[in-house]
Amino acid sequence: MGRYTIADLEKLTGIMTGTIRIWERRYRIIKPHRTDTNRRWYDDDDLKRIINISILYRHGIKISKIAGLTGPQIVEQVAILTKDTSDSDTQIDSLIVGMAGFNENAINDILLKSIITRGFEETFENVVFPFLGRVGIMWHTGSVDIGAEHFVSNIFRKRLIAAIDSLPKVDNPDSKRIILYLPENELHELGLLLYTFAVVKAGHKAVYLGQSTPFNTLADVAERWHADILITGTLTGLPVGRPEEYLTRLSSAFSSKKIIVSGALVPAALKRTFSNVVAVTSLNDLKKHL
Repeated sequence: MGRYTIADLEKLTGIMTGTIRIWERRYRIIKPHRTDTNRRWYDDDDLKRIINISILYRHGIKISKIAGLTGPQIVEQVAILTKDTSDSDTQIDSLIVGMAGFNENAINDILLKSIITRGFEETFENVVFPFLGRVGIMWHTGSVDIGAEHFVSNIFRKRLIAAIDSLPKVDNPDSKRIILYLPENELHELGLLLYTFAVVKAGHKAVYLGQSTPFNTLADVAERWHADILITGTLTGLPVGRPEEYLTRLSSAFSSKKIIVSGALVPAALKRTFSNVVAVTSLNDLKKHL
């Protein structure tokens, strides 16, 4: 963390770069740092300030009034507005501020409030994953360091695992046997953990193989455990190289099983017809195929 361009601020806050420049010139609400070549850059404190200002602005407070507030007054007003909010954009903004400050308590508080108002699954679909989408953009541009990304991802991971462990044990003879795994070299498991929660909550039996599962290991477990369904996905196409070839191999090797794919495997699954492969893009899609 610590160094952002004005384009980074737009991606993280949703405020257009032109608007930020106007606010800087007209209202002096933020003063950018400058490189030796006179290019703007911003630090964590600037990011927190612009996010807080965007929250106030989105709640109808005029920028001219915000400009007259001190830093502590802005923080105080934001705390009042966000205390009981169920607005997903505001919660995402608050998560970014919590990540920038490595504030685990604040992040957990935001998650708890959202879970109470909209439920566990909807919190991850409508708040956590859109937030991670913003973080992913920043990670690829080098504006968010790997430490910050790991910090916040592990908080979500702990939440998901605790939620899965809290579900009642499956004791239904009609339940399906479902293996959830990620292909080799795929390490981003939050989406798969959420799908595991949905699978177990729906009353099915799950074996979670998790990150970077070798194909031979998958085949061995599927045969020994007599799985009915395989669920997998990738964040990008990089771990599998060519998604269509991977799905062809998967469909052929497990021809008697239903295979549910998500993420970057979806376009390939939709482009070519596989008799036993279905693509899902949401929890509701997933539940239809269980």
